[in-house]
Amino acid sequence: QLQASGGGLVQAGGSLRVSCAVSGTTFGRYAMAWFRQAPGRQRKLVARISSTGVTYVTDSVKGRFTISRDDARNTVYLQMNSLNPEDTAVYYCNTVIPSFSWGKGTQVTVSS
Repeated sequence: QLQASGGGLVQAGGSLRVSCAVSGTTFGRYAMAWFRQAPGRQRKLVARISSTGVTYVTDSVKGRFTISRDDARNTVYLQMNSLNPEDTAVYYCNTVIPSFSWGKGTQVTVSS
């Protein structure tokens, strides 16, 4: 089960950290990812982190977003800085090749 949290309303230039708690599985062996879905658009991968901590972020968020994980807490994080209105979306976590039910995600809204 995936439980995303930490979203909210923030002004452009602001920061948020979203979290995703994973339960019911052996979290540490999975490569995890954050995805986002803006209104009317497809869900897209934003960042991923391997089971050993190797990270990747897409060009659109490079230098602004950082993904991390805490295996002791079965949680993956996405630190988002310098947010802009184009980052407005529902943010979801899942395995890199999605294998869990998506859950509700967490809404991030960036005002201009």
